[in-house]
Amino acid sequence: MRFVLDAEQRMFAESLDRMLAGSKTPGAVRAWADGDSGPGRALWASIAGAGVFAVAVPEEYGGAGVLPVELVTAVHELGRHAVPGPVVETIAAAALLSRLGDEEWLPRVAGGTAMITLAVPYALDADVADLVLAVSGDELAAAAPGERLTSLDPARRLFRVTPGAVRASGEAVREAAAAAYDLGALACAAQQLGVGRALLDASVEYAGSRHQFGRPIGGFQAVAHHLSSALMALEFARPLVYGAALAYGTAEFARDVSAAKVACAEAAYAVAKTALQVHGAIGYTDEYDPSLWIRKARALHSAWGSPSDHRARLMAAL
Repeated sequence: MRFVLDAEQRMFAESLDRMLAGSKTPGAVRAWADGDSGPGRALWASIAGAGVFAVAVPEEYGGAGVLPVELVTAVHELGRHAVPGPVVETIAAAALLSRLGDEEWLPRVAGGTAMITLAVPYALDADVADLVLAVSGDELAAAAPGERLTSLDPARRLFRVTPGAVRASGEAVREAAAAAYDLGALACAAQQLGVGRALLDASVEYAGSRHQFGRPIGGFQAVAHHLSSALMALEFARPLVYGAALAYGTAEFARDVSAAKVACAEAAYAVAKTALQVHGAIGYTDEYDPSLWIRKARALHSAWGSPSDHRARLMAAL
């Protein structure tokens, strides 16, 4: 499939890219990892002002309507700039709450004043989120953060949660949770695609400027081959993300989401490994910005369902 964004969608992506490029995002990521949510919250307000969360909320709750192509386009840019916080989780929560008719939190999500996280099974950034939700069977409950867990990405702060007051129950909760999972997995795939793209661009730039034996290392066939393979993996994953977005609301959506998630998880992880090989030891250092993306690519590999989980869903759909 050859998918091309229309003029408005390209403008949306480009405006987000320009805004985030001037927002000193790496500093916000490092502050978030250290427990300082101030810069990340300011960044959250900026992306909300650009309409990122509005395209995840139906119009009757103050959003722009659920626009899946615009949604994955936006999250791709957020991944490319390593924006911290429960972005994917808030998007999934919007899908969950909209199917349950919530009138309290959805307008706040659309306006960017609510940061929501979900326990899947651990809750990302539960200590700074405005609302933590947990689904158990056919019950949806508010939850409180508990033990903090170690994450491969320090900016992905994971917590166990303790469920509290039940907000909704019944079969509608199961159906809403399934819909939220599918949209969350798709958004995560788009985020991984953006992370992979950023790492590839950084690696190509480094390979063109780092010299050995009197020539740029990018001129060596082995390095060029690895970078080309990384590019091909991302280019093959991209149409699966947009194909799944176009399938939103159809019986094929869950299947197409799983295909996209497998491809993006594997592509981003492969690009991260290539980035480490190209950059060498500097790629591991905390002070070097590409390390933020390398860690995120590894942590996201199993977020919202591992590749094996989604391959199993694909097999079941055949």
